Amino acid sequence: MRLLQNILRLLIPLGILGACVYGAWWLISNPPMQETMEVPPILVRVEGTALHAQTYDLKVKSQGTVQPRTRSTLLPEVSGKIIEMSPSFRPGGFFAKDEVLMKLDTIDYETAIIVAKADEAQSLVMLAEEKARAEQANENWKAMGRSGAASAFVLRVPQLAKAEADVASAKARVTKAERDLERTVIRAPYAGQVLEQAADVGQFVNQGSTLGRIFAVDYVEIRLPLPELESQFLSLPQPFQDESAPQNAMVALKANLHGKTVLWQGKIVRVESSLDEQTRQTMAIAQVTDPYARRSDGAPPLTIGAFVEAEIAGDPLQGVYVIPRNAVRAGNEIILIDRPQNTLRRLTVEPLVSTEKHIVISAKATNAPKEGDVLCLTPIPFPADGARVLPTIDGSAEPPPAKKNKEKKPPVVSQKAA
Repeated sequence: MRLLQNILRLLIPLGILGACVYGAWWLISNPPMQETMEVPPILVRVEGTALHAQTYDLKVKSQGTVQPRTRSTLLPEVSGKIIEMSPSFRPGGFFAKDEVLMKLDTIDYETAIIVAKADEAQSLVMLAEEKARAEQANENWKAMGRSGAASAFVLRVPQLAKAEADVASAKARVTKAERDLERTVIRAPYAGQVLEQAADVGQFVNQGSTLGRIFAVDYVEIRLPLPELESQFLSLPQPFQDESAPQNAMVALKANLHGKTVLWQGKIVRVESSLDEQTRQTMAIAQVTDPYARRSDGAPPLTIGAFVEAEIAGDPLQGVYVIPRNAVRAGNEIILIDRPQNTLRRLTVEPLVSTEKHIVISAKATNAPKEGDVLCLTPIPFPADGARVLPTIDGSAEPPPAKKNKEKKPPVVSQKAA
């Protein structure tokens, strides 16, 4: 009995172990059927637009400060005490051409005219006397019966020449005295405005003293730097000698004055012959006529020193693509969507014009997109060539790809299990 119990104790664990080994072998030999299915790729929804060649109206932007076309420092040509001043000769005052701005005391210059005329009269008397002496000397030489011509000294030719020079000098002093008297009245050289007043009534001023600073108001000028890329499409009056300049380009100016945006129209009248030393840019001069005229809209005048923004009209660009700035990556790289696979393709372009809102490229360039190519408008951080997307082209959404049905494989039956 005890022997039978020992045999059972040995066989039962061995039987259990064998059953486990057989079960493991059977599961390995007869695996369960796996259901397979294709998961469609996750496509990014992007915005796109078809590219078509068009005409682009070029507007080149710049900025500058308003400056007068003529700025002068008013200086007296004679000395004297200011006895009268025009009410217009005050900072901000307007004056017309040849208007009397101030008068100096004239007593000294009127006296100088009287003295100069007295000297002139005396020199005329001396000239008449010298002519009479010269004629008498000639008669005496003939009466003496001497042969040959008399010398110039005998005929008093040098004395006569000196007397004539004294008359001319006296007349010149009279002319100068009269001119100095006229210069006591200081007139405006042009129609303008007073920028600064440096003298007033009762003040004695010397010749060359500063009376004030004035500037012309017939038109003003603005010095505008031009970007090198866009300036090639502007009709600029180039500084060629003895050649007619092209038609002046029109420029629209905008400034914020007294809290109000004001617009003016001007034109480019010339281009400086040298580049700006700091920016290395071409400098164009815009001109605005009659900036201080009263306008019907009640806008303030275009004052000196005002900062203005400018838009210069350029030549229309034919056959170009206009690409939004947000669709352009670093290095002038754009992303195209190739149809019908809807895959991405990166392309580097060369812009003709670059602004804050878009770039313009030629449709005829060797590396330009083709007519009808789709431009990706959605910024993609890391676009890969060949990556698929789901585009919405010009408002028309592309339908997502259809999902494939699940395919179940038939169960594999093990021959040994059968």
